[in-house]
Amino acid sequence: MNKKVTIQGYEGSFHQVAARQFYGKAVEVITCDTFREVVKIGADPKQSDGAVMAIENSIAGSILPNYNLLQKSNLQVIGEVYLHISQNLLVNPGVQLKDIKEVHSHPMAILQCLDFLEQHDFKLVESEDTALSAKMVHQHKSKHIAAIASKLAAQLYNLEVIAPDIHTLKNNITRFLILVPAKSKVEINDADKASIYFQTDHSKGILSKVLAKIAQGGVNLSKLQSMPIPGSTFKYGFYADLEFENKKQIEKVLEAVKGMTNSFKVFGLYKKGKVVKG
Repeated sequence: MNKKVTIQGYEGSFHQVAARQFYGKAVEVITCDTFREVVKIGADPKQSDGAVMAIENSIAGSILPNYNLLQKSNLQVIGEVYLHISQNLLVNPGVQLKDIKEVHSHPMAILQCLDFLEQHDFKLVESEDTALSAKMVHQHKSKHIAAIASKLAAQLYNLEVIAPDIHTLKNNITRFLILVPAKSKVEINDADKASIYFQTDHSKGILSKVLAKIAQGGVNLSKLQSMPIPGSTFKYGFYADLEFENKKQIEKVLEAVKGMTNSFKVFGLYKKGKVVKG
């Protein structure tokens, strides 16, 4: 039976590309308008098998609202995908570059491709989603409008890639978390990475002591993200990604960190992802 997961955006979005990278091409997606909806439906086993959610980008940094959604959710992290984002100029079959008068896409995608776009006399039109732009180009059968979107969008909407990889910064990678309802209690046997959240009592030097305890356990702190604690006055909680060699090692470190913190949560132990082409 095929997995069914929630994603933000439309079919053909990079979230769907990430879902396919993890689960295979047969994965079904439930498209959602917002990440809040992604998390809500993704945590309900009656509606889905989980969710795929972007959490950070190599250019734009962490997606902070999504960390908050993860913290409040009943979701478990079971994996991750590092997707190399490839922006492409898509047109209806037979359309040539000289025919294009308008280019439609999400504002961030347009911004990422400005060096290419400014070489041409295109009218740039912002939309809410890259894949939606591709869908609209297909539906309207326009000979004068192109879209910036994924190669998957081109396949799904019967469009041609007239100009591939038009983004300026080639090292544009988005990290996606693979999430399942926490009650599923999935155990990854070859896990080598953990995502956690903790709050300290904000006494002098306490954060450095926590980090020292992690290092002493032979665990690599690959990411540390501070976030304001809601309702507090400039007090912060911390999201951390930890890389380890074996389960006993990380269990010992997590137990030590838990004893040094006021609030502590493990989002999941999973296999570290590799960068794949979008």
